[in-house]
Amino acid sequence: MPTASVSKTERINLRLDAASKQRLERAALLEGQTLSRYVLVTALMRAEQVISEHETMVLSGRDAEVFFDRLANPPVMSPELTAALEEHGRRVDSR
Repeated sequence: MPTASVSKTERINLRLDAASKQRLERAALLEGQTLSRYVLVTALMRAEQVISEHETMVLSGRDAEVFFDRLANPPVMSPELTAALEEHGRRVDSR
C-alpha cells in the first residue's frame, strides 16, 4: 500500500453507474475511508490475491516428492525435451 511519503502522480479514471458508486461510497463510509482510499486499498488487495494465485503453485505431498526428486536427479536432455524447453521460452514471459 502506498505510504504518505510516496509521490502520487498516476491516475485511473473509471465510469460506473450511480448504484455502483453509491455502493462503493457506502462501503467506504462503513470502513471509515474516503472513496478513493477504499477503492485503492480494495483493488490492491484483490490484485495481490490474483497475482499470488497465478504465481504460486501448491503441490500435494506426492507431487512435491517427484518435483524434488527431479531437481536432485534431472532427466536426460532428449531432443524432445530440449525442443519443449525452447518452445516454452518463446511462448511464456516469466517475470
